[in-house]
Amino acid sequence: MLEFLTSLPTLLHSAIVFGTVIMLGALGEILTEKSGNLNLGVPGIMYIGAIAGLIAAYFYEVQGGGTNQIICLVVALVAAFAASMAAGLIYSFLTITLRTNQNVTGLTLTIFGSGVGNFFGCSLTKLAGGQPGQIKVPITNTVFTAYSEKLVKWLDDLTPHIGLGNLLFSYGFLTYVAIAIAIAMWFFFKRTRSGLCLRSVGENTATADAAGINVTKYKYLATCIGAGISGLGGLYYVMSYIGGTWESLGTIEALGWLAVALVIFTTWKPIRAIWGAYLFGVLYWSYYYIPGLDRSSMELFKMLPYLATLAILMIVSFRRKPEDQPPASLGLPYFREER
Repeated sequence: MLEFLTSLPTLLHSAIVFGTVIMLGALGEILTEKSGNLNLGVPGIMYIGAIAGLIAAYFYEVQGGGTNQIICLVVALVAAFAASMAAGLIYSFLTITLRTNQNVTGLTLTIFGSGVGNFFGCSLTKLAGGQPGQIKVPITNTVFTAYSEKLVKWLDDLTPHIGLGNLLFSYGFLTYVAIAIAIAMWFFFKRTRSGLCLRSVGENTATADAAGINVTKYKYLATCIGAGISGLGGLYYVMSYIGGTWESLGTIEALGWLAVALVIFTTWKPIRAIWGAYLFGVLYWSYYYIPGLDRSSMELFKMLPYLATLAILMIVSFRRKPEDQPPASLGLPYFREER
């Protein structure tokens, strides 16, 4: 027990880094689903955001010889966000304008995104030398993982047994951006007219349309911006989680599905995505920090976030609280002619 308590700060640190990836993916999907669109293409969008940001950083930094840290940061962020938004635009055109089935379109986008990511990832690997892990964007990676060492050391000195500085402030800036996005999204939904209009579109599209709300505009914007936010989760994975390189093990896809599960776990509330993502991280990595545990059981521990999601689904079903239910029009195509 004492050994586990000693390793608890390290577990929480790993959980926060891991949780940030799925938090960004989940926040983007929450915004999308609030408009009534069910986008199951989150894993594919995260793939697209990851490879777009990595390619842009690689060609600017390595092939172009760029050394400006700010430009490295901006290039990677803009490329990832823009490419992910483009994927969201494809989904929006197919499901909103052409009214295709949202489930099929989302799953197709996942397959498409993973294929695009791995194709260009392998091509980039060959360009970098042919061996996995040879893609290096050290300057961009440094910017994404930079933190204030003085602040961390000062807090660690004040709390030597806990290491509060390392636990709270030893992460890249996207960790705190993800938290800020969750808070801003909560404020947007609860305190702004546009947020209320978006929620009304997701709850009852026909009524919102009859009230004069531009349904198509809100659905397009929510889906495209949501896709951009989800794409940042993929970018965070390649830049901060695995050190500015590429791997083709399918991890991004697995994390994308965890992000979709997190949306359900949080009952479509962005603030809950903060602690929910970190809880998923603790459940996912706890096997590594429990002393005396057989490492062959690690796959069972990786199931825990999904089991927690199933438990939340059952609780929500039994309680039937309106505020915990998904948007009423979620996944349903809107035909104005049938209003």
